[in-house]
This record gives sequence, C-alpha cells and structure tokens, in this order.
Amino acid sequence: MSDLEKAARDAVDAQANSEQVALILAVLQAQQLAQPQQQQPTVPVPVARSHGGAAKWIGIGMGGSVFLLAVALSAVAVAVSAVALTVCLLVLRSIWQDVRKGR
Repeated sequence: MSDLEKAARDAVDAQANSEQVALILAVLQAQQLAQPQQQQPTVPVPVARSHGGAAKWIGIGMGGSVFLLAVALSAVAVAVSAVALTVCLLVLRSIWQDVRKGR
C-alpha cells in the first residue's frame, strides 16, 4: 500500500468520523431542546447589611465590662459578709462558753 492510498483511506475515515460527531452533536442538541429548562429566578435576593459595626461592638464591650465589674463587687461584698459573720459567731461562741463556765 502506498502513501497515497493510506492518505486516501485516512481521509475517508476522517470524513466518516466527522459525520458521526456531527450526528452525535445533533442528537445532543435535540435532547437539550426537548428537555424543559428551569428558569433562574430574576428577583435579586436582598443582602442583610449590618449597621453601626464598630459602635455596636464598643457598646457591647462597655456594657459587658460594667456587668462584670458589678459581679466582682458583689462577690467581694459576699466574701466580706462571710468573714464578718464568722467573726461574729466566734465571738458569740466565746462569750457563751464564758457564761457557761460562770465567769
């Protein structure tokens, strides 16, 4: 087989392949046209915007600081009250023991 015959045979094969590819593309396009396509919603979705970014966080931070300071002062007050109550009970116990001994 000569080079000319090989080239002719390759050209015939290429022609057959291109016809098959064209047929496949036509079938795919027909399938796409036959299937109903879903429409994308054209209404824009509203985007939530935040207002007062830095001022809001500064306010939250200051409010939280005041709250934590109040909690800390309350804890100190409870501790002082507990110490005072303990001292008072110890003194009363000592006085009671002195009264029972007759002093």
